[in-house]
Amino acid sequence: MNKAIFSAAILAATGFGHAAVAQDCNWVPERPVNVIVPWGAGGTTDANARQLATALQDRFGVPFNVVNRTGGNGVTGHTAISRARPDGYTIGAATVEIDTMHWFGLTDLTYEDITPIALMNMPAAGVIVNADSPFESLTELLDYARENPGELTASGTALGGIWHLALAGMLEAEGMDPQAIRWVPSQGSASALQELLAHGVDMVTPSLEEGKSLIDSGEVRALAYMSDTPSQAFPDVPLTAEELDSGWTLAAFTSISGPKDLPENITCSYEAALEEIVASDRWAEFRASLGAPVVWGDAAQLRSVMEAYDESLGATIEAIGMKKND
Repeated sequence: MNKAIFSAAILAATGFGHAAVAQDCNWVPERPVNVIVPWGAGGTTDANARQLATALQDRFGVPFNVVNRTGGNGVTGHTAISRARPDGYTIGAATVEIDTMHWFGLTDLTYEDITPIALMNMPAAGVIVNADSPFESLTELLDYARENPGELTASGTALGGIWHLALAGMLEAEGMDPQAIRWVPSQGSASALQELLAHGVDMVTPSLEEGKSLIDSGEVRALAYMSDTPSQAFPDVPLTAEELDSGWTLAAFTSISGPKDLPENITCSYEAALEEIVASDRWAEFRASLGAPVVWGDAAQLRSVMEAYDESLGATIEAIGMKKND
């Protein structure tokens, strides 16, 4: 395969004003709501979910409690979202792994088992090394891995998570063994970055936004951004679309989604509330603090993204030899 399919800018900074306006989009919660995050605290998914929970709490006047349900390479949290009672009192930050877990044989769960509400984030993967790393460019790093397969290690998420797929897919696209750089599983980007600082791994591949504070402090360095569009926070970081022969790029996504069979009036009520939040100055300031653009996609757009990612990432997983036989 030559190239991944999506850039982080795919739905960035899109227009507003398209939220559902049906007359019955007036549902409001009357008691606390749980917001499930399938990944650990401290990462960008968790940070975005907590900011949204605060904003939803302010809007609806009831608590929105973030619950980190980690484990099973994302299966635990996504299953909890899918199987919750579809009454509006459980929503969650479903991530791109809803489109990858079943290809790895980890679960039968797919995007069809949740109700898409809104697309909130589309970060591209990055390549980050320690400040004292001997590698000054992605080309140098890949050349070394090609000549010394299995010597270098990387992390960023669970085995089979999107940041693992970003690395393995890039290696395969460059004509290398997808395991030429060994993957060390983690509970998410925050723990992976700590492992990098401790020199437990040679590189990590989460989004540059997730490593922003460490990059800004000079503790780590960004070698590449897996996109065809420059990072808002780090516009000078080389793009894989330009640096690599394959032109490989890959972006993740984070959504707010609900359980399967969530009623339409509840779905569109949340969709309208989230659109108002994302269009606010408060949200723009928060995203800018992460070095990230404002991203918005309504329920229909999110479902289209989920469907397209499921097909394309399935092809990538097959290409790197990790697809479980049907």
